[in-house]
Order: sequence, then C-alpha cells, then structure tokens
Amino acid sequence: METAPRQQSIAVLGAGSWGTALAIHLARAGHRITLWAHRPEHAAQLLADGHNARYLPDAAFPVGLSVQSDLATAVAGINTILVVVPSHALRSVLTILKPCIVPGTRIIWATKGLELGTACLPHQVVEETLGTCPMAVLSGPTFAREVAAGLPAAVAVAARNQHFAHEVAELFHTGRFRAYTSPDLIGVEVGGAVKNVLAIATGAADGLHFGANSRAALITRGLAEVMRLGLALGGQAATFMGLAGLGDLVLTCTDDQSRNRRMGLALARGLTSEQAHQEIGQVVEGVQAASAVWTLAQREGVRMPITEQVYRILYEGLSPLAAVEALTQGSAKPEFL
Repeated sequence: METAPRQQSIAVLGAGSWGTALAIHLARAGHRITLWAHRPEHAAQLLADGHNARYLPDAAFPVGLSVQSDLATAVAGINTILVVVPSHALRSVLTILKPCIVPGTRIIWATKGLELGTACLPHQVVEETLGTCPMAVLSGPTFAREVAAGLPAAVAVAARNQHFAHEVAELFHTGRFRAYTSPDLIGVEVGGAVKNVLAIATGAADGLHFGANSRAALITRGLAEVMRLGLALGGQAATFMGLAGLGDLVLTCTDDQSRNRRMGLALARGLTSEQAHQEIGQVVEGVQAASAVWTLAQREGVRMPITEQVYRILYEGLSPLAAVEALTQGSAKPEFL
C-alpha cells in the first residue's frame, strides 16, 4: 500500500464531541491540526481550557492541535479538510468554505445523516456545493469519548478512488485506531444515517422494558431495512455486514453513550423529542434522519416499517407503545424479502 507523508496539516471543521475527538486523535498521530469552532466564544474557551470542557473534559489537547474560529484562517494553506459538522449544517458550512479553498483540496467528512428536505447523502451535498474534488467519508462504530481516550477502535474509509481511500486511511491509522478502506461511498453513508433511526427504536423498546429478545429482533430487522435502502440506492451488500453497517448499528443500539438510543429511552418515559433534546444537550442526528430516511424510502419504494414507526413517533405524535403494537401486527412472511 502506498502511504501519504506521515505528518500533514489538517483542518478539522466542527468542535463538537466527534470533531474534537478526531482532532485529538490526528494530533496524537503526529499531524498538525487546526480545529475550527464556529462560535468565537467556544473557540476562546477551548483555547483557555486546553480541552473541550463541555463534550470531552478528560481529553487534554495534545501538542500540534490549535483552535480557530475564523474559517478562512483555519483552512489557509491547508489542502486536507475533515468536516465533522451535523448533517443539517453540512451544506451551509461547505458553501462558506468554497471560496476559501483551492482546486484539488481534499475533502473528508465524518458527518452521519441525510439532508433534511432533499434527503441527499453527504457526498451529494459535497458534490453540489464544491464540485469535483478528492473526497472520502469516514464512518464506523466509534464513540467520541473512547476515541479521545485512545481506546481501540476501527472505522471504514470510503472513496471512489481507492488510492485516495488508502491515503486517508493512513492519516488515521495507528496501532489502536484501525482504518479499513472501501469503494462504497453510498453504502457507508446509508449505514451511518439509518442506524441512528434504528437506535431510537431500540432505545424506546428498552425503555418500555421489552427485553433482550425485542432488542435483538429490532437490530436484526433494522439491518434488513438498512440493506434494502442501501441496495436500492446503489450500495454494496458486503458494506452492510461491515464496520459502517452492522458494526455501527450494534454499537449505537446497545450502549447509552449513543444520543439516539438515549432519545428512544426518553421517549419511552413520556418525554417529547424537544424535551429529550434539552435533556441530552447535543444534536440527536436520528431525529432529522427519521424524516429524511422515511422520505427517501417512500421515494424509492423501499419497505422500512421500523423507520416508519420512528417517524410517526417523532412527527405524528404516536406513542412508542402504539408503534410497537403496529410493528407486531401482520401475517407471517419470509424473512429474506
């Protein structure tokens, strides 16, 4: 495998928990990192504290990590940019970024979700805003706190150009952080988006004390929904058995570090999605994804009953208990259809 130069200058756009964790990881790997925070007061606090007190208070910034609030300054002279902003902000951030970059700038994103309204996958948003450029997505079963702590993890890096995928993987690949390459942009992105919706469903079922059998059934049937939509959009079946598919789905559905799972637990307690958002205190990607994924499923004619019920809970006021009842109705049918 050809490798990229060991030390590179990389701008990480987004100082939430995941962006901060990846910035810390890349700096520890020996790269020069500029972490961009869109609010000047947040950037000032990060600089003053030497860590992200709100999201990752136990992870000190390593040598080689600087913080910036001006986007043009953050990316000046840097041709590798990692975008780690919520899906609803992706287009607006890229639009602001466009005049600040030069042709050939390499764009990587770790954003998971679909664009609300258009139901575009992230790579479609990148292409529509920045045009043709070297691009790759990083996704997989990873919690920010564990990555920031240096615990073992593995991700998939997908790009159409496999030489570029290998270069990106080399940027992230260390002894404890394993990066595997894939040619399947669509499959990796679909897995990263739909699993958040399914984690809300699993959290709700656990919050209703439906037990381990129910959880396993939801994860398994949820994976079938991921695959049906992903294949309809042009993804590859093997991708959904890998890190960005099954791996991320299991992680997000079964551990309370997942904001989406905690959203489901809160809904089962009778909270509204707005109340649950306030309690969680961070963006819950699955809420927006539920609407976008359900829109896309209807557009593509893909059957996604779990996604439909999550959508109805979040946007039509259906109770979690009634949603479960709806899912358990119907006649017996073949499993693999």
